[in-house]
Order: sequence, then C-alpha cells, then structure tokens
Amino acid sequence: MTSTVTDTALIFEGGGMRAAYSSGVLAVLLEAGIHCDWVGGISAGSSCTVNYVARDAERAERSFVDFAAHPEFGDWRTWLAGKGVFNAEWIYEQTSLPHQVLPLDFDAFTGNPAQVRIGGFRCSDGEMVYWGRDDLADMPALMKRVRASSTMPLLMPLTTIDGVDYCDGALGPTGGFALDAARADGYDRFIVVMTRERGYRKPPARFPVAHRALFRRYPAVARGILQRPANYNRTVDELLELERAGRAYLVFPDLMPIRNSERRVPVLRSVFQAGRAQAERELPAIRRFVGV
Repeated sequence: MTSTVTDTALIFEGGGMRAAYSSGVLAVLLEAGIHCDWVGGISAGSSCTVNYVARDAERAERSFVDFAAHPEFGDWRTWLAGKGVFNAEWIYEQTSLPHQVLPLDFDAFTGNPAQVRIGGFRCSDGEMVYWGRDDLADMPALMKRVRASSTMPLLMPLTTIDGVDYCDGALGPTGGFALDAARADGYDRFIVVMTRERGYRKPPARFPVAHRALFRRYPAVARGILQRPANYNRTVDELLELERAGRAYLVFPDLMPIRNSERRVPVLRSVFQAGRAQAERELPAIRRFVGV
C-alpha cells in the first residue's frame, strides 16, 4: 500500500451510530484513491479509522449498518448484566477475529504505511492518551484500544488496559476530535468528517450533581462530561476558522436524522447512503483540497 495524500491529516469525529454517515464518506474516499498518510479518530471515529486504514469499505458499512441487528449487539439486558447497552467486549474484542461476525484484515491494517492515532480518556487523571502504531502491534491490542476510545460512561463498563481504566476519548480537551494529535505529529492541514450538521452546538451538560455523585471514584470523568460541551463547541469554532483559512476541509452532514443509539437497520442504511451521496457530490472539491 502507498499513501496518495502526504500533507493532510484525516480525522473522524465520533457519534455512535451516526458514524453510519461517516462510513459512507469513508467508502467514497477509498474508492477515489484518497489515501491519507495520517488518520485519527475518537470513539466511533476510532472504528472508522481502523476501517479506513484497512481499506475495507464493506466492513465500514457493516460495522454501522447491518451489525446493529445482531442479537449480541446489546440492549438493556446486557446493560443489567454489566456488559453495557452496547455489548462492548463482544463488539470490539471478539467480532474482529477471523471467522467471526465482523472480521478485520489485520495484515491490511498493518500493511498501510499511514500513521494512526486512537484517542482514549484516562479515568484517573483526565489525561488524553493517543495510541499509535507502537501500541497496536496485534489484533487484541488494537481492538482493546478501539473499545477504550468508544466506552461511553455509564452505558458501557470502563475498559482496563495494563491495569488502567479508560473511557470515551470525547471527554478530552478537544471534545471528540483528534485535532491535537494531528498537530502534535506536525500536520497543519486537515480533512474532518463530522457527524453533526453545520451550525450544531452542544448544549450544557445536565445534572452536574448526579454526575459528580456517580463518578465519585473518578472525579475526572465527571469533569470531562461536564466540560465536554464547551470543549466540543470551542473545537468546532476552531475548525471553522481553519476552514475559512483554507487549511481544513470539513464534511458536515447535510442532514443527521438519527441519534447515537439508533438500531434500525433500514434507517442506518439510509444514513450510510446519504453519506455516500454527499461525499460523491463533494468529491471534486475534496480532490482539489488534497491535490489528488
């Protein structure tokens, strides 16, 4: 594999099942031969990162469309059993293995020369951790970190790596965008695949007292939840400024009709197709931006 874009970082926003839209965009980028040499994501964006780096558009679609209908995907019963509303260990650490429901071609993932960054939130102190190639040496290590990045507090059990608990990277200082990681690696041009419409701003978090009580053991998690709206909105404003300066191409959904917990496969497929259609319309502009 080779990269066709060497001066622009590709960033996938999270958003749970809203990443069905991102997966449609991802498929078009791959089909168009737009292969960035730096790819990063947080939460559901980490799954998109893996699928893009493995160059597997089919897996991207299945991950956020058909997969939702599987009886092991999770619901209130798995939550009561301590496995999460989304059955996290099964979703991330079992289904990617060979001969499982959603196998990942790990050789293709490792054969891609692109830098990779997957972001998780360290529960003990609120530090943002970005895992790269050195941390992703085998399938278990990779998918454990994708799970950690995607672990929504309360809805899913915390993910423990080397004795340290992690949860959703969206609680970090950028509110869910790996923009800081791309900059730290020397990039100043960005394609960002968003999962909210242009103009969206996250409202203030509700029930601060309840969050502080629920996360007495990890007050940094409570702070992350309460600070996320301000962090998210500040980063979106920064991305818009980069767009105006010609240093970012932002793919906002024309319409985002679903929540992050959507499970209806026909609805998810329509969102995936909408992402494809929009990316196809914008492809000439994306090509101009990256020079491909």
